[in-house]
Amino acid sequence: MTTTVRRILTVAAVAALPALGFVAGQAIAYQPHMQSALDHLRAARAELSAAAADKGGHRLRAIGYVDRAIEETRAGIQYAR
Repeated sequence: MTTTVRRILTVAAVAALPALGFVAGQAIAYQPHMQSALDHLRAARAELSAAAADKGGHRLRAIGYVDRAIEETRAGIQYAR
């Protein structure tokens, strides 16, 4: 292998490193399970909001718990980015 070929391969390898890091970062940032959980929590909140009557305060408490779960799930997604 000539010196010129080695230099070309070295430059190509060094140039490829940032691209590989970006791709790896994107794979980590996309979190299908966390996103799915967030979607389900939002749907649960909508159902609880649409439910009739307060059920002795339990419906409102459940909405509060779901709101907190949504916040925590969002925070988890942001943390991993």
